[in-house]
Amino acid sequence: MRAAEREQLILDEAIRFFAERGFEGQTRELAKRMGITHATIYRHFPSKEALVERVYEHIYLSRWNPDWGPLIRDRDRPLEARLAQFYLEYVERVFDYNWVRIFVSSGLKSFDITKRYLSIVRREIIEPACRELRYDLHLPDADTLPLSERELEMFWGLHGRIFYMAIRRFVYGTPTPSYLDDIVRDAVASFLNGSKDLLPKLVAELAAKNKSPRAPAGVQ
Repeated sequence: MRAAEREQLILDEAIRFFAERGFEGQTRELAKRMGITHATIYRHFPSKEALVERVYEHIYLSRWNPDWGPLIRDRDRPLEARLAQFYLEYVERVFDYNWVRIFVSSGLKSFDITKRYLSIVRREIIEPACRELRYDLHLPDADTLPLSERELEMFWGLHGRIFYMAIRRFVYGTPTPSYLDDIVRDAVASFLNGSKDLLPKLVAELAAKNKSPRAPAGVQ
């Protein structure tokens, strides 16, 4: 077997192994499961951390669509259509046994896969979506009035609502609908409907706080 083929074989088995055992699983146990020597793994991956990094690149970065960020910001389409398309595509890519279980396991251990991945979600989806919702509702843009944590948490709530179905399916092993398209569209529609009433109030409160009197320069 060529070196590149053996390396890919180790990576593929490591993904399945970590999905089942979590990151407390040892590379020695992985080698035994594969019927190879422990040293063979370390000829291709110098450390467990290096192997985990390749798992991250292979299963997370490779499934991230770089078109999702521009999709959220495309004002030629209604925001509801943009969000629905993103989450329909997102569900198709990440509702996967290995993806979900490794994601959860990483969040419980010292490996920072979860934190790094969620920073991409925040930068490419959550923050732009907050800006687009303000635009849709004719509210001050984020350059004029910076986004608040309450606004960001609103969108994290939508994201979490959809992703929680994957947690139920692949972590808790409880029943979830087999056809998710309508569930996703319902989640987006109900979120936006509620936001029409709530967001103007949040932004008004934020603007009022920003206009509140402050002590003159030099006064403590």
